Amino acid sequence: MPDREPPAWMWLKERLSRLRLPTVPVPVAQDPGAAVVRTAVVTDSAAALPADWVSAFAADGRLAVVPMPVMVGEEIYGEGEDDIMQTLAVALASGSPVKTSRPSPGQFEQAYAAAKRRGFEAVVSVHISAELSGTVDAARLAAERVDIPVEVLDSRTVGMAQGMGVQSAVVAAAAGQSAEEVRAFAERRLERTRVYFYVPSLEQLRRGGRIGAAASLLGTVFSIKPILAVDDGRIVPLEKVRSAVRAVARLEEIVAADIATRPTGQARLAVHHFGNPGEAESLAARLAERCPECPPAQISSLPAVLAAHAGLGVLAVIVGESSTPGN
Repeated sequence: MPDREPPAWMWLKERLSRLRLPTVPVPVAQDPGAAVVRTAVVTDSAAALPADWVSAFAADGRLAVVPMPVMVGEEIYGEGEDDIMQTLAVALASGSPVKTSRPSPGQFEQAYAAAKRRGFEAVVSVHISAELSGTVDAARLAAERVDIPVEVLDSRTVGMAQGMGVQSAVVAAAAGQSAEEVRAFAERRLERTRVYFYVPSLEQLRRGGRIGAAASLLGTVFSIKPILAVDDGRIVPLEKVRSAVRAVARLEEIVAADIATRPTGQARLAVHHFGNPGEAESLAARLAERCPECPPAQISSLPAVLAAHAGLGVLAVIVGESSTPGN
């Protein structure tokens, strides 16, 4: 089942597609009415951005996504390689070793240098929580090596919560804001995002060091089905439920309650899954019924670097707010 992008976010593509950065930057004085994009945005593949969204904004260099490597057995894969998701699913189902790593500083250095060659004056680099990965450290090392100003931002989150911050940065950059303003706008949106998720087993998170062994043991021995969240960059338990059915129902309730606290019409949703797209579709449909004022959710498989830790059967819901400038 292909990933689905909600119509509510299509305005962003349409708006930004009209703002193409010229090969040689044009001073504002030459065309006072035109928005000139001077700030590029870089992120990593943990942001879970839709592939067509990335391709639309990467063409002129305004957005670059650095892939995060996944090791299955002795083979190393990059995000987006054709067989990685199937290979990963088989490995997890069979208990084969799966590891992830941060990108190298050199990869970020190349991305920043490429932005300068395309005529950008600065970069805002938005990354997966430093509590979950060393990626932001690699980005900071790279920022010290290049001769273009780079604002490195630890999103303190992951998945499309991070992705919503990246989208907000792209919006602000397209409006001609400075790198500092782009970073600040992204930070404000990131502060308003929440990640809630359910995993059938905590074993993969335990193996990857993302959650304590005691929590994993509790889930295994007592058949607890945990609902988790990302809080200040860390994975934390929210509730412990006795069955998978009840866990998904409770996840739905938690998300609906969160949406109810948001300004009317401002909430935005994303639903992630790995190996269970039908469950994700059903969850998104029920959320649409409960929260009719909220646009349809984007539904997508977790990127490989996150699926490797969450495991098969994960359901995650990200709640954020509109990235429309001025809101």
